[in-house]
Amino acid sequence: MTVNGIDVLTRGDVLESALQARDYLISSGVPEALAAKDPRLWGRATALSWLDLPATSRELVVRLDGLRAEMRHSGLDQVVLIGVGPEALAARAMAADRLTILDGTDSAALELAMAKLDRTLVVLSSKRGVSIEGDAYRRIFEQAFRDHGLSEREISGRFLVITDHGSPLDAFARECGYRLGLTDPSLPCHFSALSAYGVVPACLADADVLGLLREAAAVLPALTGTDDNPGLLLGAILGGCANHDRGGTAKDKLVLSGTPALTEWITQLVATGTGQRGRGILPLDPAGRPGPGLCDDVHAIAINPQGVGDADTSLWAPLGAQFMIWEYATAVAGWLMGVDPFEPSADVVEETENDAAIMLRDAGTGPVLVGEPAFVEDGIEVYADGSLASRDLSGLMTVIGEAIPSAGYLSIVTYLSGDFSGRYLAPALARRTGRPVTYGCGPGYLHGTGAYHQQGPRGGVFLVITGAVLEDRHVPGRPYSLGKLQLVRALADVRALRSHGLPVAWLHLRNPIEGAGRLTQAVKNS
Repeated sequence: MTVNGIDVLTRGDVLESALQARDYLISSGVPEALAAKDPRLWGRATALSWLDLPATSRELVVRLDGLRAEMRHSGLDQVVLIGVGPEALAARAMAADRLTILDGTDSAALELAMAKLDRTLVVLSSKRGVSIEGDAYRRIFEQAFRDHGLSEREISGRFLVITDHGSPLDAFARECGYRLGLTDPSLPCHFSALSAYGVVPACLADADVLGLLREAAAVLPALTGTDDNPGLLLGAILGGCANHDRGGTAKDKLVLSGTPALTEWITQLVATGTGQRGRGILPLDPAGRPGPGLCDDVHAIAINPQGVGDADTSLWAPLGAQFMIWEYATAVAGWLMGVDPFEPSADVVEETENDAAIMLRDAGTGPVLVGEPAFVEDGIEVYADGSLASRDLSGLMTVIGEAIPSAGYLSIVTYLSGDFSGRYLAPALARRTGRPVTYGCGPGYLHGTGAYHQQGPRGGVFLVITGAVLEDRHVPGRPYSLGKLQLVRALADVRALRSHGLPVAWLHLRNPIEGAGRLTQAVKNS
């Protein structure tokens, strides 16, 4: 299928299930209902306002001209975005390396941003109140600006807050005198890529946002019809595969290959939009896919590949169109799977943040009490559930593989400063377990995909990795440092996963540099 330079190519069993699903969508009137923004599809009249963003956000970009001119005049050429979740990932995909994102407690990323303090504008983005991490980063930047000699008025001018009308952060920003940009509170966070959450930081970082919005607007006419509708076909592929194929197996693990910033955004969009009521689609990187033929519940999508490779489906489209196509496809896939992709899920994020806040309060100025590890090997402390009990790292890897259900997966979540992530462990663990392996950095990864893990098929086993912080920073006005906050956030996520009956092994690296190497070697040798 080709429309104005946009191509969707699929084949094999995926093609058959996709065509059946597309015919069912058309016969049920779903494309027409979406085009008319008919609330009867899901019963939420305001949930479809994301379809208007290519037009409405254009006005927003024009209004930013004055702020951009002021930034250039003041020599502010670095934009730091403090934000967690799909909104921040959309901005990253638009702005590439022109935007610095602080989405957790990574002291390495913070130090790089602090090195250009005199040239920095800080954007604080959240649909709700200020997260614990957001508050910590904000305090650190405020104090650094103060130490740099800026007046309180000048400090307020270095912050821009993006939030919903009437949110707790709205009132907080006004109280602090920060610049403020407000958005529609009915817009789901995972469908807000082209709203102020994604557009404003990218625009201030000099990304060609108007060009992206033109690309998004250009694909809209195709999304209103039934013929040559790329979003409809992609949604039929996603939903049709996740429901069943000819053998009766749901292909609900989606291997995404493409630009990492874009695939990370797609991962959180699809996982959040479909992960509920025991159902869902789990995207993962190619590094976490077992060898060919090992998993019949996996299908692969290549985004803008150079040629037609071995992926089941290939999608070619410019970046602005990708945002619209994937949002449309996620909505369609959710409908096929019997879930409402816009339905507010149980607030797992707020629960874990509250738990982390309680742990920080209880610890005060003292250490966080974590209990005794099950064992320590090569400077790696291991804390595991009874179902994952073992005596050494090799044995732990064995019981982890045995604990993964036949249709399940392993998820690696790292809370570490610097470059080490689950991508170094995923290939070996995928080969060893024969099951898909997902990975991401906390708390952002679970912030965006936690609804899938806790409310979807619930087939995950989790490996959480923390480490001592080599270059720590105290949080001004708080009795803790970033390192302590990082540890507590990881513990809160571990506790949240366990409270939902999900098996978790927590590894703490006493020396993160040496420990990362030893852990990687242990996984390869196990």
